[in-house]
Amino acid sequence: MSSSEYVSFIDGRSCPTGQQSFPLIAPESGARLGELRESGADGVEAAVKAAAGCFRIHRFAPVHQRIAWLSLCAKAIVSAADELAALICEDVGKPIRVAKVEVKRGIEFVEACAAALPQLSGEVLPLDAVVPGTGHIGFTRHVPYGVVAGITPFNAPINLLMQKAAPAIAAGNAFIGKPAPAGTRTALRLAELFAQAGLPNGMFNILTGDRETAGALAGHAGVGVVSFTGGTEGGQALARLAGAKKFLAELGSNAANIVLEDGRVVEAAQKIAPAAFEASGQQCISAQRILVARGILPEFVQEFAASAKKLRVGAASDPATDVGPMVSAAAAERVMDFCTDAVERGAHAILAPERRGALVSPGIFTDVPREARLWREEVFGPIAVVTPFDTVDEALGLANDSPFGLQGAVFTQSLAHAMRFADEFDVGALWINEASRFRLDAYPFGGMKQSGVGREGVRYAIAEYSQVKFIGIKP
Repeated sequence: MSSSEYVSFIDGRSCPTGQQSFPLIAPESGARLGELRESGADGVEAAVKAAAGCFRIHRFAPVHQRIAWLSLCAKAIVSAADELAALICEDVGKPIRVAKVEVKRGIEFVEACAAALPQLSGEVLPLDAVVPGTGHIGFTRHVPYGVVAGITPFNAPINLLMQKAAPAIAAGNAFIGKPAPAGTRTALRLAELFAQAGLPNGMFNILTGDRETAGALAGHAGVGVVSFTGGTEGGQALARLAGAKKFLAELGSNAANIVLEDGRVVEAAQKIAPAAFEASGQQCISAQRILVARGILPEFVQEFAASAKKLRVGAASDPATDVGPMVSAAAAERVMDFCTDAVERGAHAILAPERRGALVSPGIFTDVPREARLWREEVFGPIAVVTPFDTVDEALGLANDSPFGLQGAVFTQSLAHAMRFADEFDVGALWINEASRFRLDAYPFGGMKQSGVGREGVRYAIAEYSQVKFIGIKP
């Protein structure tokens, strides 16, 4: 981008709104990347006006047209894949190799939404199941809400934005995104690319700013759906502002990964290590609490620590790096505070984390008491807790000892054990013999308890951004 001040992209062009700006800082170098304008209420008003106008023009666009729009978006991302990956690497601190994988996944997700769109069907209802319905015809269809707002975190600037925008557009809506500050330059570049590719003006808008803008967007009466990914506290605040409109949320997590005595110990350790530490643990389904049958604990700990030490900690720009810097030095300090709190309460470090600026190396703790923050809260960093258990009942109790319930994992060779956890482990998604960070876009993804409401995943997300409308006919 040519300017050092980054402003909203509304109705197909850059749109400076708001008066206040704040600096964008690269996490690894500490360099000032520029100033980010707080769009505020004026920016939200302009974006909603543009999106609503676009929706009015295109609300009856046929399926083949929406497929064409999604296809041009996917091609636009392909055309700038290396540039987008470099932006993610610099702005977020995500290792470049992982950033390239994220861009690829974003492309594939948009393409998958285009492919799934023709399958979004209604149904014919048997109205003559009751006497008054005899001679009547009834059917349902999916219709859009109008304007969808997506408020996204920093940790996956393309993937999490496309998880909201692509299915919203597929369903026939216009979209307004408000990314976290660190992900804003990537989102703005996407908006430019989509406009240049021919996406109608006003269909994909990006607002710049932080909490003020997010709150104004969530509370705007012209927004039909608010979709938020982020912390539980922030989600609750936005839900209150959103009021009676539809609110979708993927919120906090504290993912439990359980290794039963009949599980493949080495395989489990080797899968859980990257799930805990790659991306610096800055993913909602990163493995945080590792529950291990006491009889296999020594073998697991040895292999888990060895696997963690094999991960390369270093510069985000190095293609060999597995664990790069966190999003900011403040985030790194917060993670270390979690560790200090746990140690002061009696925890012991199997692998002690080290901090250099925004970089935190993997940490593994045991003997973590249940009142420690590291057990109770989402650390959102490269730190894991290993806790033994003696029975399956105890493992279930420990796994469910959390206000969160997003995605979990169980390693076992017993079908009976797998099905028991399927029934009793309170999470929105459960993997057997894959770690908690394993995710595919084909299945419904979302949480229970304080981990949110609603589901993402290609056709499930398209359905979430659609309303079911009934039509009854008396011939």
